Amino acid sequence: MTIVCVGNRWRSDDGVGLAVAARLRERGLEPVEREGEPVGILDALEGASAAVVVDAVSSGADPGTVHVLDASRHPLPASLFAHSTHHLGLGEALELARALGRLPERTLVVGIEGASWDAGDGLSPAVAAAVERAVEEVERCTSGR
Repeated sequence: MTIVCVGNRWRSDDGVGLAVAARLRERGLEPVEREGEPVGILDALEGASAAVVVDAVSSGADPGTVHVLDASRHPLPASLFAHSTHHLGLGEALELARALGRLPERTLVVGIEGASWDAGDGLSPAVAAAVERAVEEVERCTSGR
């Protein structure tokens, strides 16, 4: 299973995917980090039959909420990526992968609700507190439970 963690560490909570990647490495997993550029995400998914993608989301839920979505068969709700600092939102990148026949058969998204998208490094307190929950969700997704 491929794990792709997306984020921009210089845009506050948008860096949460990279914080999850660091924690996953401490647990012996090998996630791929991407800044959100669609071609980079497509390349990271290349040849995978299953993938978990981690990114910050903005749906209006409480900051730090961890969402798990199945993108295998249906597009992700565009409303989750209203504050994306990436060139295209993750939902658009995954739809591009689907259109090109490059979306893994099983694709799950672990989204962590952000609070701040301002310039600067460091996560807001609620988002930093959610990193461990997101790591546990990624581990659950990769174990098939």
